[in-house]
Amino acid sequence: MPKRARQAGNAITILDVARHAGVSPMTASRVINENPNVGEAMRARVLASVKTLGYRPNLAGRSLRTSGTARIGVLYSNPSAAYLNQFMLGILEQSSLSGSQVLIEKCSGIRSQRAATQRLLDAGVDGVILPPPLCDSSQTLQELDDRHIPTIAVATGAPQEDVGSVRIDDYQGARAMTRYLLELGHRSIGFIKGDPKHTPSALRAAAFFDTMAEAGIRIPAEHIAQGMFTYRSGLAAAAELLKLKRRPTAIFSSNDDMAAATIAVAHGMGLRVPEDVTVVGFDDTPVATTVWPELTTIHQPVTAMGRAAVTLMLEEIRRSRSGRPKAHVHQVMKYTLVKRKSSAPPAR
Repeated sequence: MPKRARQAGNAITILDVARHAGVSPMTASRVINENPNVGEAMRARVLASVKTLGYRPNLAGRSLRTSGTARIGVLYSNPSAAYLNQFMLGILEQSSLSGSQVLIEKCSGIRSQRAATQRLLDAGVDGVILPPPLCDSSQTLQELDDRHIPTIAVATGAPQEDVGSVRIDDYQGARAMTRYLLELGHRSIGFIKGDPKHTPSALRAAAFFDTMAEAGIRIPAEHIAQGMFTYRSGLAAAAELLKLKRRPTAIFSSNDDMAAATIAVAHGMGLRVPEDVTVVGFDDTPVATTVWPELTTIHQPVTAMGRAAVTLMLEEIRRSRSGRPKAHVHQVMKYTLVKRKSSAPPAR
């Protein structure tokens, strides 16, 4: 007679069933919750393990899965706490409205990505939302696709046809900012690039170069500095640009954290913003209105994007449960150029 896996008081879990049956936790969950997308042989194997182990489904969890709600995973490695806080606010607000659960995992390198993804899968998530930069991780996207887990990529600069996404048009947003600086009269404009692993970074840089070229303006190589979307990297990049003998009259930073760092460096050098140098950013995170002067930037509706990601995710999960094919919706949200006190025409 098979030996029980746990003594009384230590309940058998769905993970025990999955291990006993030799299947993934998601497959075991689908069988137990009567999902039609499971082969009969696999279903029989899982149900045999359920019987052998004496597994009793958690009624609260079962209600969660049959009432139109869901268990949503969020996998992140974003270095910007301001961006992440805004994004998670939207995720939590929208998931609360639907009565869904949110499971959050942090990771960094490829190995930790795999481990964090597996933890979400072991927890039985119904779908996974990927904010930047993991929205572009081919390894993570492939692993989730292999497990047939609905996925929504947020703020990707390279949306894939077979993965739903929520984003803004980073290229057009950066063009709008560059045109604004040109309209102010700036011709000597420095640019701080973002992390090359983030696809929006390349789009923002390309928009800057293209718009300057259309205006017939040559950009000196020394007016381009590399950042990594972090405040610390912005300090180093800004120092490169502001210590030039012929420093730019304006600096366009690829995100607000690096723009805030640029303002700090300028102040430290005794330069006035915007009288001596205009500084602009991108994203409109809370730091944009906590620095002085407040930052001119491109508003990315990060909180609304979090809400939209949950809405798309719940629809994908409903489609999956009903056996319908994935929809792969790509939602492009509006950006706004927000003019504040950090920008002005160049000194004459």
